[in-house]
Amino acid sequence: MRFNRILRTTVSTAAVGIGLIAAGGAAQAQDGQVTTVDEIIVTAQLREQSLQEVPVVVTTISEELLEAAGVADIKDLQILTPGLQVTSTTTEASTTARIRGVGTVGDNPGLESSVGIVIDGVYRSRNSVSFGDLGELQRIEVLKGPQGTLFGKNTSAGVINIITEAPSFTPGFEAELTAGNYGAFGIAGSATGPLSEQLAGRIYVAARQRDGFYDIDVGDGPRTETDDANQDYWTARGQLLWLPNDATSIRFIADYTKRDEYCCVGVQVRSGPTAALVDLLTTNGTGVAPATPGFGRNAFTRQAYANRSTEQEIEDYGVSGEVNVDIDAWNARFTSITSFREWSTVNGQDTDFSGADIAYRVADGDFGTDLDNFTQEFRLAGTSDRADWLLGMYISKENIQRRDTFYLGSDYAPILSLQLTSALNAAVPAFAVSPNSLPCFSAAGQTALGLQTCLATGGAAGPRGPNIVAGQSLRDVYDQSSDTFALFTNNTFRLTDTWDVTVGLRYTWDEKAIRGLQQNLGAAQLACAGTLGNAALINGTFGAVTGGSIIGRMCLPWTNPLYNNRRVAEDAEANEATGTFKTSWRPIEGLMLYASYARGYKSFGFNMDRVQAGVTPTASLLFPSEIVEAYEAGFKSTLFNGSLLFNATYFDQSFEDFQLNTFLGTAFVVESIPELTSKGVDMDFVWFSPFEGLTMQGGLTYTDARYGDFTAADLAIPGNFGQLSLLPGARPSFAPEWSGSLAMNYERSLGSGLRGGFNLSAKYVSEYNTGSDLLPFKSQDAFTTVNGRITIGAENDRWAIDLWAQNLLDEEYTQVAYNAFLQGSAFQSTPNAQGQYYVPAGDTLTYDAFLGAPRTYGVTLRVSY
Repeated sequence: MRFNRILRTTVSTAAVGIGLIAAGGAAQAQDGQVTTVDEIIVTAQLREQSLQEVPVVVTTISEELLEAAGVADIKDLQILTPGLQVTSTTTEASTTARIRGVGTVGDNPGLESSVGIVIDGVYRSRNSVSFGDLGELQRIEVLKGPQGTLFGKNTSAGVINIITEAPSFTPGFEAELTAGNYGAFGIAGSATGPLSEQLAGRIYVAARQRDGFYDIDVGDGPRTETDDANQDYWTARGQLLWLPNDATSIRFIADYTKRDEYCCVGVQVRSGPTAALVDLLTTNGTGVAPATPGFGRNAFTRQAYANRSTEQEIEDYGVSGEVNVDIDAWNARFTSITSFREWSTVNGQDTDFSGADIAYRVADGDFGTDLDNFTQEFRLAGTSDRADWLLGMYISKENIQRRDTFYLGSDYAPILSLQLTSALNAAVPAFAVSPNSLPCFSAAGQTALGLQTCLATGGAAGPRGPNIVAGQSLRDVYDQSSDTFALFTNNTFRLTDTWDVTVGLRYTWDEKAIRGLQQNLGAAQLACAGTLGNAALINGTFGAVTGGSIIGRMCLPWTNPLYNNRRVAEDAEANEATGTFKTSWRPIEGLMLYASYARGYKSFGFNMDRVQAGVTPTASLLFPSEIVEAYEAGFKSTLFNGSLLFNATYFDQSFEDFQLNTFLGTAFVVESIPELTSKGVDMDFVWFSPFEGLTMQGGLTYTDARYGDFTAADLAIPGNFGQLSLLPGARPSFAPEWSGSLAMNYERSLGSGLRGGFNLSAKYVSEYNTGSDLLPFKSQDAFTTVNGRITIGAENDRWAIDLWAQNLLDEEYTQVAYNAFLQGSAFQSTPNAQGQYYVPAGDTLTYDAFLGAPRTYGVTLRVSY
């Protein structure tokens, strides 16, 4: 197991072929060109193995294909991986990966990731801390299904394992310069080589800028930026590789990334009846997209509306050290990986995504998240004639602080009154209630504020009571600590020359604690206090259902005095056993049949937000752990003298207490859905054609994902069932039935010392719903995205010019659609005859959406030696 000679002579410890995707790869021939399907080395079981001998569904993608397909971060990665979807929402820090239709929206830092991300052996505790420029890559492996034994923390849906280029003892230098549309400009460079006979280094630095994808109507301001979703960041990554003797390797990595951008606004995909009032309240410009006749779906547009700034600052940095020591007496290797990382974000937000001044958050430090994480992993792995064995221990200590603030704008009171009365006077924003109700009425000069005053005072004669006034209404701070300790083992036994059995087991101890302080500011809570004091009168006048709705609107979380100076203090712990059992059989050369069982686990957590049942704050912010059991059966085959690779797997996954993070129009709520199933087929192929330099590869995933049946009694907050009533028995969000990728790579000599080629990569996704509540207006039709690249350069790789395009066909699609803040409702408080709370004819919602990126194109010049 000596490896120093390899590390001293090459950048990579594992050779992976050019232009490979989806469970496929190839070894390099003597001249460096890929010619057949041969040895593809993966580390899916934390040791180097041939992909075709690992009984796991793994998509492995080489450095060359990542570059050809324009993959710079994990969001770009989805075009090469069927069954993988990656989305961003309120900020670039809210990034979520899903595999086979399973994942959890990342707006809540209390939630761990369903799809784990590991970079150079270090588990990144949230998807949001791994979305940046990935730098120089050796390969990426996407492991599908629960990974309940290896890879740091347990993950319930899969792992994205990223291996970057290590320092080399062979000197090298690379640089690139990029320019593109939307004012894109980027520069990157790297250098590697020996610093002494035993020490090598590598450094990578990049900076990138780009204008935003959205045009902004700033309405009443004070926002001045007229575009959004821009790019402005720089990143650096330095490494040292020390080989003190023939049995030891030490790799040290330090990285830093800083982003200073504007992101993210939403556009109106459907403007409901409230659009007229929002437009009326916006004295400068337009408030929202005009409503389509009949309140149908709006035409696709990148015109957005925001009067408040969406500035964001994100800082991400860390260090890690990996030590490998060969123990010849045991034919084993000891590995230690130590890491410390810090990540922080400060954001501004236009909460209502309109030109009116309804509600917002300010990037002054009171709205953002800080996360620091220490991990330590020890492994001892060895091999014998009949077994490969591995023992390990994992430790993680994590601290998260979430800060929340909320400001009510000058237009908050009128828009709230529309919610209270659901009737708009065409002349002025004045509203009427039943003549037999409280003595509130609509008259000339009576503004929407009058209704709130009446509710707060009970309609009594005399001086007016308190109104909801503009200004800061809350400042909350949450601190969560998390300690994890795990022991694990993963062992493969070769029962015969053709039959292997793998057994993995992990036992995890998790402890978490949350401490917080919720504070109300200003006079916004006084109106709710007055309304609560008149609750009996309001309910007696309007009835319990309507009265409760009125009181609830007056006492939303940011105006509810029951939160004032409320302290949060909870502790929880859980111990879970997870693992896997796999068996594989090779009846003939080039064919492996396998079957597996796996149990995965995603830890419990705390919802760091104001959550209430009715108007009463929930007593506990705790949500339980998510458990998954999965079965797979499939084959891996290499055909036609190594020119064709074809793999297929059937999967059946069942999730218990699936952690659904959903925005209910006023707050993010985590609900544990009793059951979610995901079953289907993964297929992958690679074909080296008879035509010189032409390779095709692709994959197809069929997924049948469904929620189980459940009722309000099955939820932690039964009152949430109304807005989740479409879920029982339905296909979950982001779970398309079909997902397929196809790539074609061509490269050959052009003569005169030149080499040229092209790459086309495409991803097809069938229709799916982008909203966690599954409202119909949040559906996304089937679509296809295509990336393309044409390259010409020197045969000795000294220089190359790339002409490239992402989303070449300018496909228009929605990432995530959501309910616009305080702009209508799609649900009624009591179910209809079918038992559903959603009534299409009564849907008054305005729907917003975060859109997919448009077509981008440009040119890149690369030089190296």
